[in-house]
Amino acid sequence: METTKNYFFSDMAVMLGRSMRHILRSMDTIITVTIMPIALMLLFVYVLGGAIQSGTDNYVNYLLPGILLIAVANSVGYVSFRLFSDVQRGIFERFHSMPIARSAALWGHVLTSLLSNVISIAVIILVALIMGFRSPAGVLSWLSVAGILALFTLTLTWIAAIAGLSASSVDGASAIAYPIHFLPLISSAFVPTRSMPSGVRAFAENQPVTSIVETIRALLANQPVGSKIWVAIAWCAGIMLVAYFFAMRAYKKREAR
Repeated sequence: METTKNYFFSDMAVMLGRSMRHILRSMDTIITVTIMPIALMLLFVYVLGGAIQSGTDNYVNYLLPGILLIAVANSVGYVSFRLFSDVQRGIFERFHSMPIARSAALWGHVLTSLLSNVISIAVIILVALIMGFRSPAGVLSWLSVAGILALFTLTLTWIAAIAGLSASSVDGASAIAYPIHFLPLISSAFVPTRSMPSGVRAFAENQPVTSIVETIRALLANQPVGSKIWVAIAWCAGIMLVAYFFAMRAYKKREAR
């Protein structure tokens, strides 16, 4: 017990390294989380961008916030899949039989999601810069963007953890990603909501992704964010707290078996 308490962070670091190695060895994960969002950005900017009335001359500036959220959303299915695989193979039971912190294995997956998304987002922003993205934002604005993206990543990660720990099949574990993918598509990520039919527009303007996208867009453009940033934080924090509660509940049920 003393070892478990004193070495929680070192145990968690070991679990983080283990999960990161799995990601770096998985070409499918790299393609889906990093390359696919870049391909989508190239498609919209160079093929569809000329036909989209976004109200700005530099469409990549308008598009980038939504692409970043899509990259995070793409990673969700892999989080739940890796958790489900560990459950099915009895990995958690093996770790729990060792003198390590019992929650370190779960937190290893969570931190892996956060770190891997930091890397993929950095690569996507680098490509966007090559494509002509420019931002007058200062250091504080960029730090605010980083904080919102981190909060959004943790929110989706804990949602994915519920599916990974509770699903009875690999398809069920990965299915959580599908509804999440639709939210950026039905938002202001690609086009202004004013161009949408009234019913779709009402949904798009009152769902979490739109407030997050518009907050990031305003910060990167060095414009006032108004109340949007608080709405975005409230959405993420509220959903994350609920998801964390149910994920930990599912994890403790697994421990009790």
